[in-house]
Amino acid sequence: MSLTMTIVMLIAGWLAVATAMLWGVLRISRRHHHHPVQTTPAEKTEKPGVRHAAAH
Repeated sequence: MSLTMTIVMLIAGWLAVATAMLWGVLRISRRHHHHPVQTTPAEKTEKPGVRHAAAH
């Protein structure tokens, strides 16, 4: 195999690995992306009575 072919194969392999890693990162980030949720403020209700923890 000639030197030129070796260099081309190394670059092609590096590009294939880089593309696969980029695809994986984008796939994970798209799956775990959390959209900001706008919650409406709930009506304030009275606090329930304070209950102490019962230890057994």
